[in-house]
Amino acid sequence: MTVAGALPTLPAIVTGSVRHGRSVPIRHAFRHRVYQWLIDLDDVPRMPWYLRPLAGFDARDHLGGRGPTIKAGLRRYLAGRGIEYDGRVLMLANARVFGHVFDPLTVFWCVDSPYVVAEVHNTYGERHVYLLTPDKDGSAEAAKEFYVSPFNDVSGAYELQFHLDSERVRVQVRLSRGARTVFAASFDGVPRPATRRAVLATAVRMPLMPQRVSALIRLHGLWLWARRLPVVQRPKHELQEGLR
Repeated sequence: MTVAGALPTLPAIVTGSVRHGRSVPIRHAFRHRVYQWLIDLDDVPRMPWYLRPLAGFDARDHLGGRGPTIKAGLRRYLAGRGIEYDGRVLMLANARVFGHVFDPLTVFWCVDSPYVVAEVHNTYGERHVYLLTPDKDGSAEAAKEFYVSPFNDVSGAYELQFHLDSERVRVQVRLSRGARTVFAASFDGVPRPATRRAVLATAVRMPLMPQRVSALIRLHGLWLWARRLPVVQRPKHELQEGLR
């Protein structure tokens, strides 16, 4: 089981904070208030017509985008690794808002299995998926295999930690090279039922969330570039087996 304890009422809006911290060669850290969605892939929410511009979920946005559903894409990816799974899957992700979405990290909890799948997107329209088997404390490790930031090469190892229950959703990522942590990021939030009123209220308080995420990533990148942090050339990317 990848989830211990009671689950929140789904679908849920998870409101919290995202934190990033870079330690070398330039120190840079930030914290932003954000929200994400936690949904069951067997019961993907479909908003009433007047809320659809504020929250939509599309198979094209995940796992190769070949659908026909998000869960079908996940099952296809797992099958490419010799894993046949059709149990319950919970997804933590941004929703489409006015037709736009950007998910730096999407997390899939395969509830009735030992697996968590982490899908990483970069701002170049590329994606990479990590198949993880967290321990009883929710911790997992993986070698870095994907170009995410123009200021970090594809080296080092990720240490990840996942926590999901009815009161809290937390995802932590740390990139290390040798004994040194060079980058860390986290999302920590509280899930609340995604009622129609909650969807509208959240969209008013934090409008255009995926657009804001995209803009902030570029603004922080410009800040690092202005500080003369060297840009690392992006290697050629090939989709993994099961995503093509």
